[in-house]
Amino acid sequence: MDLIDRLGELATLIQRRHDNITSEEATKTALVMPFINALGYNVFDPAEVVPEYTADVGTKKGEKVDYAILKDGKPIILFEVKTLGTNLREVHTSQLYRYFSVTEARFGILTDGAKYWFFTDLDEPNKMDAKPFFVFDLHDFNVEQVEELKRFSKSTFDLGNILSTASELKYTREIRNLLAEEFTSPSEGLVRHFAGQVYSRRMTQAVIEEFTKITRNAFRAFINERIERRLKTALAKEATATDEVDDTVEQESKPSTKEAPDGIVTTQDEIDGFLVVKAILYQVVDVNRITLRDVKSYCGILLDDNNRQPICRLHFNTSQKYLGVFDEGKKEERIPIDSVADIYQYAERLKATVAYYERDK
Repeated sequence: MDLIDRLGELATLIQRRHDNITSEEATKTALVMPFINALGYNVFDPAEVVPEYTADVGTKKGEKVDYAILKDGKPIILFEVKTLGTNLREVHTSQLYRYFSVTEARFGILTDGAKYWFFTDLDEPNKMDAKPFFVFDLHDFNVEQVEELKRFSKSTFDLGNILSTASELKYTREIRNLLAEEFTSPSEGLVRHFAGQVYSRRMTQAVIEEFTKITRNAFRAFINERIERRLKTALAKEATATDEVDDTVEQESKPSTKEAPDGIVTTQDEIDGFLVVKAILYQVVDVNRITLRDVKSYCGILLDDNNRQPICRLHFNTSQKYLGVFDEGKKEERIPIDSVADIYQYAERLKATVAYYERDK
């Protein structure tokens, strides 16, 4: 079984047992040990993985870090574990920091069993950085992140290779975070930069405020256009592939855009929305379990083709589109959206809805 499959199983385990994992010990046993094992290390071999690793740190004697992975008898990776659901941003990493400085380990990992923050000493030798250079989240990961994680596996671990890319990973992540902040709330500096290239008059406060809205809307329009372009490309490829199969199979595998005898029409926008939802949920559930059921007033997307397990509803029959999302009590909230691509903004809510149903099972 490949690493990505093992990680997928762990992600599913978190969804199913989240309510039962309420302590650090449970987090270690149920999540962290399987994670270490997925990287190829034998958690039952004390020559390879040492729980409660002890080293004297200054005046503090007998202080322990939760796990140390050893290579040739020396620690290479240290783990500090917190209870599942802990906000890692609010955790003091002083213990991990102290261990990092007195051992030969070049990597420290802070985790709650779902999120794994990787630290090293890019800023100052032998002192753990304040910010992680790599973050892996079992709730939300992609193939590229799994490839980065593989560098830490037993079979491919190479200190020099990891350190050579750590700096790029760290600063790429930080810049992406800045871009996300600018996308949501453009800073005055960025607004002035763009406005100065298209507006020749004096920049008053009123002008800055107006261009802040314009900049934010321009960002969203740009992203939506890019997503829709990729969707159209994917749909075109799917259509080409579908043309090559038998007509009967085509009718069973793809929603029809033709009018049904009862007057129900599944539009192209609804099909596009269905594909977007499948793209969002592929990491948390088998997409073959996601089905589309159209009625006159809305287009429903269900788990296991079960009306009692609605994932969302597409209300696309009027000029204003709405996405219907559900809470744990299956109460629907209708959210206005401008385009099919806007569904991506509610990815976490859709994943949470599926998680409710999987947990109940």
